[in-house]
Amino acid sequence: MKKQMNQENNKKSLLFFGILFIITLLVIKFSPDNSEKIIRTSYSYFLQMVKIFPAVLILMGLFSVWVSKEFVMNHLGHTSGIKGIIVAFILGALPTGPMFVAFPMAQGLIKKGASITNMVIFLSAWACIKLPQELIEVQFLGLNFMVARLILTITFVTIMGIIIDKLIKTGGNNAEQTN
Repeated sequence: MKKQMNQENNKKSLLFFGILFIITLLVIKFSPDNSEKIIRTSYSYFLQMVKIFPAVLILMGLFSVWVSKEFVMNHLGHTSGIKGIIVAFILGALPTGPMFVAFPMAQGLIKKGASITNMVIFLSAWACIKLPQELIEVQFLGLNFMVARLILTITFVTIMGIIIDKLIKTGGNNAEQTN
């Protein structure tokens, strides 16, 4: 069963890559003026991933060994409540780095029992709330702006996480009923 799911995921990944490759070729063909910029940007992103991805894999391996399932379930699980939300925000706001580092971490946390709500919050905090970013924001836009944006971000990210969790649970229940 698990092998079949992995094969399906591999097929979806290859399909996505193929579609992306075809779109890139079409853009290059119909917009030759931008082709050099497209290739240069794609190459730059590829190099960035090649440099960071091995470290991400090592960290994920260490994470899976060092952090117990019970710890994740207690602090980020479905019954963690407000504590889980706070932990998810802190975990997302502390690290700096590209978003593609956060996705494997979120997957590992979900596999260990973290709730979808807390993972949406974690990913959103990673994208929107960085401590260094907040310090720069205060410097250029002022404390009032930073606090207002932070409060609104926390409020709406939490609401979004709860809604997405409920939508996924509802979708999962419907899929189970049709099988």
